[in-house]
Amino acid sequence: MFSYIYHISFQRPSSNNMDTKNATMLSTFVLTGLPCQLEWQTTLFLVFLVIFLITSVGNLGLIYLICNDPHLHIPMYLFLGSLAFVDAWISSTVTPKMLVNFFTKNKMISLYECMLQFFSFAFSATTECFLLATMAYDRYVAICKPLLYPVIMTNRLCIQLLVSSFVAGLIHPMIHVGSLFRLTFCNSNIIHHFYCDIMPLFKISCTDPSINVLMAFISSGSIQVFSILTIVVSYTLVLYTILKKKSLQGIKKAFYTCGAHLLSVSLYYGPLLFMYVRPGSAQEDEQDMMDSLFYTVIIPLLNPIIYSLRNKKVIHSLTKVLKRNV
Repeated sequence: MFSYIYHISFQRPSSNNMDTKNATMLSTFVLTGLPCQLEWQTTLFLVFLVIFLITSVGNLGLIYLICNDPHLHIPMYLFLGSLAFVDAWISSTVTPKMLVNFFTKNKMISLYECMLQFFSFAFSATTECFLLATMAYDRYVAICKPLLYPVIMTNRLCIQLLVSSFVAGLIHPMIHVGSLFRLTFCNSNIIHHFYCDIMPLFKISCTDPSINVLMAFISSGSIQVFSILTIVVSYTLVLYTILKKKSLQGIKKAFYTCGAHLLSVSLYYGPLLFMYVRPGSAQEDEQDMMDSLFYTVIIPLLNPIIYSLRNKKVIHSLTKVLKRNV
């Protein structure tokens, strides 16, 4: 989510560039797509097609299991179902257009389609940050205050946390899409990315995008700091509580309960923290695309696998569905 703002520097357009009255305003762009040799296009298309199908089946299947099994109608699985929905959403936002662009000669996308794709992507990424923080808080209450868990994590609070996550996910991209309308594009319509992200648009803007960059840095940075702090504090308290336990069985159970979420959080924020300290380079565009590929394609694929394989209740529910349909 705008994870490479820190190493992009903009120069204020010259007076010649600022005078755009006689220039043709561009409203259609070209997505360059992933950098690859022509002979690799078919292979990459098949790889990403398989990944997309597995991601869709995995996340939608997890949602189906949670909705149809009454034993899974508890806060932890409601949060997990919401995470699966967000992962399916972000995959559907980015991957189909990327697959089409592997073979089509017309890689054009209109400004409004571009903004819609960015809005959809930013909504998913923002909501996922808040959902991961919410799930960490849920695990904190479950392990540190097990006797009070039913009193604290009520259905009302659960719904409030979910609604707040999705509302925040909607408000955040609305701010940036609104600010994009102050920009003009008249010099280049080439977007060096495989989907419409906000920073490549800033790079080709004729209008000075410094205000937009500052807004993106403050808002995105605030969301990431808040979610990371919530996760770190929650799991620090969880770890402290676990280490106080004298029972080896209790320690194993607690680690097993949190293991899937910890792995998911590590996959999501580990590379993100790495990217924040990565210096700029001459190959920024390609590196940014590889980083974005991880968040938009790989993580939505891995999350349902991680949570399903490490969760006995999900496996049990899946077994019942399979036996019923055999």
